[in-house]
Amino acid sequence: MKSTSFHTILLATSLAAVSAPFVVAQPTLIAKGTLTGSRAGSYTDLSGLKGTLENGVSASLLGGLGSGIAHVSGDQFLAVPDRGPNAVPFDTDIDDTASYINRFHSIKMNLKANKGAGLPFTIEPELESTTLLFNLTPLVYGSGTGLGVGPGAPKQNNFLQHFFTGRSDNFDLDRNSGDPRDARLDPESIRVSNDGLSVFVSDEYGPYVYQFLRFDGLRLRTFQLPDKFFVSTLSPMGNTEISNNTSGRVANKGMEGLAITPDGRTLVGIMQNALIQDASDGASKLLRIVTIDIVTGRTTHEYSYLLTTGSGVSDIVALNNHEFLVDERDGKGLADAPAEKAKVKQIFKIDLQGATDISDMSGSEAQTHAVTKTLFLDIVQALNNAGIPSDQIPAKIEGTAFGPDVVVKGVKMHTFWVANDNDFLQDYNDVPNSNPNQFWVFGVPDVDLDGSTYVPQNVRSF
Repeated sequence: MKSTSFHTILLATSLAAVSAPFVVAQPTLIAKGTLTGSRAGSYTDLSGLKGTLENGVSASLLGGLGSGIAHVSGDQFLAVPDRGPNAVPFDTDIDDTASYINRFHSIKMNLKANKGAGLPFTIEPELESTTLLFNLTPLVYGSGTGLGVGPGAPKQNNFLQHFFTGRSDNFDLDRNSGDPRDARLDPESIRVSNDGLSVFVSDEYGPYVYQFLRFDGLRLRTFQLPDKFFVSTLSPMGNTEISNNTSGRVANKGMEGLAITPDGRTLVGIMQNALIQDASDGASKLLRIVTIDIVTGRTTHEYSYLLTTGSGVSDIVALNNHEFLVDERDGKGLADAPAEKAKVKQIFKIDLQGATDISDMSGSEAQTHAVTKTLFLDIVQALNNAGIPSDQIPAKIEGTAFGPDVVVKGVKMHTFWVANDNDFLQDYNDVPNSNPNQFWVFGVPDVDLDGSTYVPQNVRSF
C-alpha cells in the first residue's frame, strides 16, 4: 500500500477526460513566501529604469513576476512578468497597456529547513537582478496617432538596443500577428537552456516563441509557428481584433505555457484557449500543444488537450521527456473576482508518448484525439489544508517549475513551485500589500508520481 504519512488527503475525482474515477496522493505544501521589494526599494525591481510609464506607473515596478518561473540550479530561479501594468483603466484604445519594457528577474529563493513551528521549510525570495529584453535591429513601434498617447518606442532605445514592450499598438499593420519585427511582447512562460546561456519565452501577442541571451537579454532567435496560430487583421484593442478574424489565436489568450524537456532538445508550448477556428468548429475546449525541435527550429507535432473544469491553461512543465504537468485554472480568486472564492487551480499530468498528432486536423476531429490527463495536484484543496482560505488564493496562479530536491523526516521529496501573477496590483482595493508576488512550494515524494519518473533538467551553473 502507498504511504500517505506526509499527506492530509486522498482525492477521488471523476473527470470527463478519463473513463473511470481515479485516486491520487496529494502533494502537500512545505513552504511559502513573498517577494515585495529589492535593494532598490519596496516593489522596485533592479532594472534601473527611472520615471513613469504613460499610465503614471513606475517604469521599475516589481510585479506580475509569477506569469512564468523557471528553475536554474540550487536556489536560483528566473521569473517573467507579462506585458506590464494594465489592470487599471487609462486608455481603452490601447487596452490600457503602456510602454513597459519586457524583462525577467533572477531570484535566489533561500530555501531552508524550518527549525521552528509551521511548514517544514521557509523561503525568503531575494531579487538578484533584472534583465531587459531587446533586439539588435530596429523593431516596429506604434506612432500613437489617434490613440491619445505618444509613440510606442521606449525612450531607452539606442543604436544597438531596441526594447520589446507590452504596448498593444507596437505592430506592423500590413503583416500578420506572427511578424518577429513587432515590438509588442506579452511574455507568459520562461524556460532555461541546458547550457544555462539562454532563455526561451512564449508570448500571447503572436504567439511568438523567442530565445534570448540570459545575461544581457538580447534576442537570439525566433521559432516560427504554423500560420494557423496567427491572426491576419490586427488591432491594439483585443476585442476588435477578435471580432475581425476567423482564424488564429484569441487576443490575450495565446501561447500561455512553455516547457523544455530535460534533455534540452524540445520546447513544448500550449495555448491558453482554443483557436478561433477550432471554437467555431465546435471545439471550444480544445487547446493545441505544439512541440518544437530546438536544434532545427521546426515545429514537429501538435497534440490535443481538452479543458476539464478550468477556463484556460496557464503553464506546462516537464516531468520527464514525454510526460508533463499542465496548470489549468479559472479566473476566480484574490484580486480578480473579489466576490468569488478561488475554485479551479488544478495541475494535471499528461503523456505525449503515443499521442495522436493533430497538425492537419480540424478542431472537431482533433478533440476526439485528446491526450489522457490525470489529476496531480488540486492547489485550492492543498492550500485550504494548510490553512489558507479560498478567498486568499490568487485568481492568477500561473507559473510552475520543479526545484531542488529536499528531505522531510527522512523522505526524499521533489519540490514543485507555483507562483502568481498579481497584475502589478500589490495594493489591491487600496489595501497595502494585500496582493503580493507569492510563491508556494509543494513536496512531491516519488509515490505521488503514480508510476511516473521525474527526470530533472540539469542546467549548467555559473
